[in-house]
Amino acid sequence: MKVILLSDVKKVGKKGEIKEVADGYARNFLIRNHLAVEATKGSLNVLDQQNQAAAEAEAQKVADAKALKEEIEKLTLVFKVKVGKEGRAFGSVSTKQITDELLKRYKIKVEKRKFVDTDNLGTLGYHNVKVELHKGVIATVKVQLVEI
Repeated sequence: MKVILLSDVKKVGKKGEIKEVADGYARNFLIRNHLAVEATKGSLNVLDQQNQAAAEAEAQKVADAKALKEEIEKLTLVFKVKVGKEGRAFGSVSTKQITDELLKRYKIKVEKRKFVDTDNLGTLGYHNVKVELHKGVIATVKVQLVEI
């Protein structure tokens, strides 16, 4: 019997896949436990509509991420730090401080775990820090450390 999986099932498949399984397994376990539905014309149409809506939502998220990327790449964040010998800062600037500054100044919310370069910045000058806004969309934040 062909079924459409409503959730991930071990050793069978993932949500949204159409699988061929034994009739008894389908009726007595998958359908009874609301893990799958029988693959009829109506259910296949519903699945196609759900897949189309998910694709449109994903395209919208990518478009929003690209717009945010353009906005972020225009900015330069400036941090004032105390400096010792040879331009080394006392302490460093972390990704947490960068996210706080983006939120406070520009109302841009970025999660600190989305940063690709997780090293703390400890020297004066310009630094480029990469942030993955969405899968495949990576923005570069310009950060400048200046002496107090």
